[in-house]
Amino acid sequence: MLNLETENKFFKLGYQLIGGVDEAGRGPLAGPVVAACVVIGPDFKIEPGDLELVADSKKLSAKKRETIFRAIREKVLAVEIGVVSHEDIDKINILQASFLAMRRAIKKLKIEPDYILLDGGFKIPKLTKPQTAIIKGDAQVWVIAAASIIAKVSRDWIMTEADKEYPEYLFAKHKGYGTKEHLEMIAKYGPCPIHRRSFAPLKDIL
Repeated sequence: MLNLETENKFFKLGYQLIGGVDEAGRGPLAGPVVAACVVIGPDFKIEPGDLELVADSKKLSAKKRETIFRAIREKVLAVEIGVVSHEDIDKINILQASFLAMRRAIKKLKIEPDYILLDGGFKIPKLTKPQTAIIKGDAQVWVIAAASIIAKVSRDWIMTEADKEYPEYLFAKHKGYGTKEHLEMIAKYGPCPIHRRSFAPLKDIL
């Protein structure tokens, strides 16, 4: 179970609002990349129940992630997401698109954090706020893990909606990741409008 050890270090330094940031959808062959920012204050406590189960979103079932998603939204000070489309991913590359999604999520917040903790090895460029990037932060820091769940669930919903428009690709099942089944559908039907043209094997096909 995660605790608030990292967050409390920054609260003790005098920061009042900590924002955790993570993204979902860097690897898929289709759809957007989605980032989330979750904001907590020094009075925040991890209540028993769903909030205790916040962990790396990849280790949770889809149903459990949705339950925890609602609990996070109810208990934290602020939550927002930022979305960057497949077209922009192709234009600026997935790393820069991920950073853009993060900046968009932070900019949309009604309650602005004064320190950012994010997952990964790189700080967000063009961000004026102080920040710390933590490798595997989504498995170590509660507020980053919470952002991971918000981003993952939000992106899954987007891809489930895309499935209604392009049902032959089964996006609701694999969410755009390069599964064997997805690759077979691409081979059969060719890429659809939301596929990322700059990603292999699509760029090789095209």
